[in-house]
Amino acid sequence: MRRCPLCSSDKTGPFYQDRKRTIHRCKVCMLLFADASSYLPPDAELSKYRAANNKHKPMQQLISSLVTQVEQLNPNPLLGLNFGRLVNSSTIEALRQRGHHLLQYDPFFAADHSLLKQQYDFISCYKVFEHFRLPSKEWQLLCSILKPGGWIAINTQLITELNGFAKWHHKNNLTHVSFYQRATFQYLAQHAGFRLLFASNDLILVQKPPGSGITRDPSSLISS
Repeated sequence: MRRCPLCSSDKTGPFYQDRKRTIHRCKVCMLLFADASSYLPPDAELSKYRAANNKHKPMQQLISSLVTQVEQLNPNPLLGLNFGRLVNSSTIEALRQRGHHLLQYDPFFAADHSLLKQQYDFISCYKVFEHFRLPSKEWQLLCSILKPGGWIAINTQLITELNGFAKWHHKNNLTHVSFYQRATFQYLAQHAGFRLLFASNDLILVQKPPGSGITRDPSSLISS
């Protein structure tokens, strides 16, 4: 029995297996997660990451749309964080011309941990949630560095049909170790008291309630 890396439940069991790895399913938060024994070594993971880390246009569109959303609610200059990947400098400059400031944290190429000790009006997570080996830790971090009233935009492919998982191409990338259903984000939003919007099958928006002091992890929120 594997403990869920998101909600810490022990109500999990094997869900899918192929020649390369086993995928487990949590019956509480509905996360599907890869067995830790199949994690790629750091050099192999970095190699795949380099090849994939060049999708600036979709990331730019995500950030621009998120800023437009937040601008409607907050007329002041915004401070944002692009978390997990790097977008090109033209995107940062375009936001600066709109009066906003975007910082970037990347665990491989821009691992400035001081950026994770302040709070932001918005956070963009473009295709990073599927790489979280410890999603509970990452979710706790994102909750803590988001200002009350702030928004997180999460781009990750959602599982829409469990019966189709075997043919789902998204699972074939071995750097993808956490797979989410709508129920997973509903679970997290409910226990964190966040507002939740599904903009599409791969775009999730969550808003931290104004006045929130949430800094704890999901398991502690559940038990409180």
